[in-house]
Amino acid sequence: MNVRSNEPFWLVQNGLLHNYPSLHQDLHCDVLIIGSGITGSLMAHACMKEGFQTVLIDKREIANGSTSATTSMLQYELDIPLHKLIEQIGEEAAVASYKGCRDAIPQLQQVVDEVKSCCGFEWKKSLYFCAQSKDLTDLRKEYETRKHYGFEVEWLEEDQLKSDYNIVSLGAILSADGASIDAFKLAHDILYYNAQRGLQIFDKTESIKITYQKDKIFLKTQTGHAITTGKIIYCTGYETQHFLPEKIVKLKSTYACVSEVQHTLSEALKGTLFWNTSKPYLYLRATDEGRILIGGEDEDFKNASKRDLLLDRKESKIKKKFHEIMPHTFYHADFMWAGTFGETKDSLPYIGEHIKFPNSYFVLGFGGNGIAFSVIGMKLIIDLIKKEPNPLSHYFRFGR
Repeated sequence: MNVRSNEPFWLVQNGLLHNYPSLHQDLHCDVLIIGSGITGSLMAHACMKEGFQTVLIDKREIANGSTSATTSMLQYELDIPLHKLIEQIGEEAAVASYKGCRDAIPQLQQVVDEVKSCCGFEWKKSLYFCAQSKDLTDLRKEYETRKHYGFEVEWLEEDQLKSDYNIVSLGAILSADGASIDAFKLAHDILYYNAQRGLQIFDKTESIKITYQKDKIFLKTQTGHAITTGKIIYCTGYETQHFLPEKIVKLKSTYACVSEVQHTLSEALKGTLFWNTSKPYLYLRATDEGRILIGGEDEDFKNASKRDLLLDRKESKIKKKFHEIMPHTFYHADFMWAGTFGETKDSLPYIGEHIKFPNSYFVLGFGGNGIAFSVIGMKLIIDLIKKEPNPLSHYFRFGR
């Protein structure tokens, strides 16, 4: 599957960062990771810290799947508001999931510091604002719910939103915990750091057959070589759905547009992540070089060709919506691209073991919190391998 279209901004901005060979020999390892995006890179980092002999492969070039198309907004808020998630899955599970995502952001900063990445990690506030008057009651309830469970939030009225952010909205929740990064750059930095410490990385190496035995797994690649491993960790995102026996995710197309560099952006805009209560929601942030990145206009994914034919139309709609909410902020588009993401029934990821795949683990961080879920997956999977308890494993399990 083509999980992105055109050339996303991050690929153009970063260029070719690091090169890795395809597989041209048979290998043995403790852990094999499939997928080299932000999820696979974080998982490889965790495995290397545990001392596992680790190999990572990807059928594409490194981080050229969904990671190259992400808008890299780091928020603890899930796609389903906390008060509604409590009604759906219960108080304990919902609050633990929200707090797990909140705690993942400083944990990711620790990884950034460890590998000395220049990925532009920056702490920001998160503004969840009302798109229509009918949404205001629910938004206030969400504010009260988050405040009740100890999240650092503030309610902003219409006048304050206009004066502080130039946003036209009836009200908003301002959250203290958010951040942004260049996920493509970070994935490369993590892998390069670990490659210097023994991680073996092979791109353009696709798995074509996997054979499970009692305590070993044999994987054959399209290059004609094999990898024998004790464990496999699948970090293959939305494409995993093709070989899972049950449907766990609904695929969506999303569209993103980034402006030319603007030197007059307010400090409030540069220091905040924005998203609204529309369905699908509009989301935006400033990049570290002064561009405005906007995304949204999501719709059901049919195929990559049909998705890509809509780029011009979606760009016009996104820009129109932006000018409706920020009428006094200049915007001139520079790059436009599309990507594919997934929605689960409860907005939670699938992280853990699957009964049909022995000695295998999955880190599938669907939805708008994919990067936060990937950070959670680092510890959760290591805990499973070491047979240590992790409370989130029950909430993120297959078959829930």
